[in-house]
Amino acid sequence: MYIMKKIAWWLLGIIASAHFTTVLAAQPGARLITTGGVTQIEGAAGGGLVPWALIAGYGSRDQIGATVFYTRADPSDFSLDSKGVAVGIHDRVELSFAEQRLGLGSTVPGRSIKQDVLGVKVKVAGDAVFDQDTWVPQIAVGLQYKHNQDFDPVPRALGARRSSGVDYYVAASKLLLGAVVGRNVLLNGTLRATKANQMGLLGFGGDLRDRYTLHFETSAGVFLTDNLLAGVEYRHKPNNLSVFEEHDFKDVFIAFLPAKYVSLTAAYARLGTIADKPKQNALYLSLQLSF
Repeated sequence: MYIMKKIAWWLLGIIASAHFTTVLAAQPGARLITTGGVTQIEGAAGGGLVPWALIAGYGSRDQIGATVFYTRADPSDFSLDSKGVAVGIHDRVELSFAEQRLGLGSTVPGRSIKQDVLGVKVKVAGDAVFDQDTWVPQIAVGLQYKHNQDFDPVPRALGARRSSGVDYYVAASKLLLGAVVGRNVLLNGTLRATKANQMGLLGFGGDLRDRYTLHFETSAGVFLTDNLLAGVEYRHKPNNLSVFEEHDFKDVFIAFLPAKYVSLTAAYARLGTIADKPKQNALYLSLQLSF
């Protein structure tokens, strides 16, 4: 994990460079507000739960963009903190790093599980904003390498097979201008191949299943104003462990951008069973700074 930490510091260095690139670059080439999305809880540009095909930051084809974020969620019997950085290179490639910490509450008092997530995303076709003369969306492929730092004792005891894993996904995003009573609508669909239990926070694979399965994720949002986006998300989940049934994630969110480079997201999420605790619902808040 030392290598992943070094990569994270490297990304932070790129963010500093990206800031000066943004300041010095010709502003007409910079992308439109919201076209970098907010930050997904695993560090990718997207919604809170789902990675989108959009590339992080506001860098255009000739620029480098970047984001930093912090998210706090409080399920009924747990707590989850996620923080990280992402770099968008020429509106084509995205590199991201996130650190997650799941507080185990009364399940294992005083203990927590930490996970590092290193992500790569590449835009392969289309443009979500500017291709308004066609229904073809922006399409990106990505992966998220995850390492659970606290595999013992909880994930292993639950039956998880390993501490690390890779999620692979393809995402399609489309911004429809003036689609609903003159307001813009954003649609996204993501197909993910994964072995992760609770996004990897409870390890990878299990006694029921230890192979990749495909899962659908989606987001839909309406711009109530030019800087206020309200929407819903759904994330289908695998079920690898016999000790509990893992449920799909759902949320309702609102994202507010008081300035182009700042976004605040609030959401109410229904997370189902986590470890030994059923009916876990959460409020979460996320702050993102973009360059």
